Amino acid sequence: MKAAIYSPYLDTLGGGERYVLSVARALIETGWNVDIESSDQNLGQKVKKRFGFDLVKANFVESVQRGNGYDLCFWLSDGSVPTLFARCNVLHFQRPFSGVDGKSLLNRMKFFRINSVVVNSVFTKKWIDTEYPKKSIVVYPPVDIDKLKAGRKENMLLYVGRFSQLEQSKGQDVLVKNFINLIEAGLRGWKLVLAGASNVGRTGFVDSLIKESVNYPITIIENAAFREIVKLYSKAKIFWSAAGYGVDEKSTPEKMEHFGISVVEAMASGAVPIIYDGGGHGEIIETGKTGYTWRKEKELLTTTLELTENKKRLGELAMHSIEASQKYSYERFKKEIINLLG
Repeated sequence: MKAAIYSPYLDTLGGGERYVLSVARALIETGWNVDIESSDQNLGQKVKKRFGFDLVKANFVESVQRGNGYDLCFWLSDGSVPTLFARCNVLHFQRPFSGVDGKSLLNRMKFFRINSVVVNSVFTKKWIDTEYPKKSIVVYPPVDIDKLKAGRKENMLLYVGRFSQLEQSKGQDVLVKNFINLIEAGLRGWKLVLAGASNVGRTGFVDSLIKESVNYPITIIENAAFREIVKLYSKAKIFWSAAGYGVDEKSTPEKMEHFGISVVEAMASGAVPIIYDGGGHGEIIETGKTGYTWRKEKELLTTTLELTENKKRLGELAMHSIEASQKYSYERFKKEIINLLG
């Protein structure tokens, strides 16, 4: 069996690319011959460094010809609807799209060749099902749970997410500002670590964060390898996120966090999430049991202070977080993807 994999954004290696490449990984592990459209012959090495898994048996080709001659084509959409030619065609949306004329006559005709539409969250599904004529199926992103474990914990607040200001703002500036407020309010013995990719779309934003963090216990780590990120997760007691804060979810849903893989990775490592209540975040957290969500910055500060002062409560939440993260495992993802393909 031969499969074609396509994403227009493989140069960024973000969450969407991790999802698509995990589909390739799952297919290879179940005996498929997989072609990935990419002119970068070093992509496999970059994936290993960034995501921690191998694609050594994948073939990187100049074009998958929109699935022509393949048994399966798995295609990540940029909002457009391609004409696909494989025996089985799966269209994947990683983010909401609206106002792109998804139900036009031409698109309806193209959907006759699309067997399934897959999305990464209920949040994304709500928008995709409104915009396009075919109902989507939610398959949550995969997390390598078995590679993530709680280690010797430190008084660390951690956020992991790209620094690049491509479409979304991950809100690292909000975290820096509020951590400084905590320090000036008397918090001692804690540090903030921000880690993420900046190799694509780097702007002066990162430099402004570095400048603002001077003289405070704040560390900014750019383009860390997966193994380094795993170590950070294992040490962190609390996972912070402001992704989506300040965004009008109704008018610009694409700027929200569509799911939040790093939140699940943190949970699996025993880092208690305190994350902005928007986008797909609400599907991950059971507030008060596996972590907390916040809407106003005051809530972020108050909740964080309470947990830094209550070791027992922090431990209880960490335990429940680890348990809850198990449902997002890679093995679960692999099973759902293979079942979807029939």
